[in-house]
Amino acid sequence: MVDRNLATFIDHAIRAGSNKEQVEQALTAAGWPKEQIADGLRSIADLDFVVPVPTPKPQLLARDAFLYLILFATLYVSGFHFGALLFQFIDLAFVDRLGQEESATLGLMRMSTAALIVAYPIFISVSYYTNRGLLLDPIRRTSPVRRWLTYLTMFIAACVITGDFITVVYSLLSGGLSIPFLLKTFVVGLISSAIFGYYLWAIREDDKALAL
Repeated sequence: MVDRNLATFIDHAIRAGSNKEQVEQALTAAGWPKEQIADGLRSIADLDFVVPVPTPKPQLLARDAFLYLILFATLYVSGFHFGALLFQFIDLAFVDRLGQEESATLGLMRMSTAALIVAYPIFISVSYYTNRGLLLDPIRRTSPVRRWLTYLTMFIAACVITGDFITVVYSLLSGGLSIPFLLKTFVVGLISSAIFGYYLWAIREDDKALAL
């Protein structure tokens, strides 16, 4: 959401004959954050007209909210059960040391496999559909639902990564490190880092596309 005072200033400045570069320099000198300046300038189309032409704003459609909720929900399910499946493989490899029943481990593997078979194809399909929509209509990249869920996902991933490191350090200090434990913490860190890295890249790609 563009600040009203900022939007008014940009409108008056362009009406007075200033170009976007001059407006950006003036706002930067006044101490406005770069992100707010970029949002404000994106609200004006690059058209030669007698008055500034506003760019269209993304509409918060129920369809978009539904798609992004499905997208991120299936991401969480896929990430959790992929990690759980790898956990079960680790347990099978060290079943003698852990003293666990192999039948229980196989049952958990079947559950995680079933969840992945259902959730992951849905995640891929919805991702393809939404990404195609972003290419056709770049303004959708500023969708509030998409941005909020993206940052929420990055926040959760960052918390998991931090907790993962804390757990490793705590176990190291207490002398409780073991090969299965290290492998499981590596799995958690790898999955969380992959999710965080992908959506950080996606946000940067959004900024590049909107800057064009």
